[in-house]
Amino acid sequence: MPRVLSDDEGVASIRVSIARSGGTRRPCVRLPDDDALVGRVESGACESLGLSEGDVIRLVFDRKKRHALVRADGRGRLIRGAYDNRRLAREPGEGDNRLVEWLDANDREPDESVVLDVVVPGELYGLRIPGERAIYDANRGPRSSLSDIARDLDG
Repeated sequence: MPRVLSDDEGVASIRVSIARSGGTRRPCVRLPDDDALVGRVESGACESLGLSEGDVIRLVFDRKKRHALVRADGRGRLIRGAYDNRRLAREPGEGDNRLVEWLDANDREPDESVVLDVVVPGELYGLRIPGERAIYDANRGPRSSLSDIARDLDG
């Protein structure tokens, strides 16, 4: 499995905002619209995040792989939580929200920023504190047909 550094030329790094959203007012990560990526990409080439509402992605922070559901509200796309598996990401409330834990542990508050690394568009993304480097295991997930079968079996 190839390892990739966050400052690799193939990884696009985008500064994203911490916000509050939803009834719980817990912190979440606000994703920029694809049109707004111009000027926000710190390194690498990135024309699109490759994300739509309802996508479940792999999200890595602190060298641990989590799963996150891309949601949307009136202001755009966001990630409200990261969980230990795909099922928990699709059905939040059962598992621990590792994203909120990570933001708290790193003293990240609304209106502050973190860096979103686009490692494998549409599949694998990383979060890190600005100025820090990260290492990602850049394996591709299963083809969508296999992923769909697994999702059906998983519930």
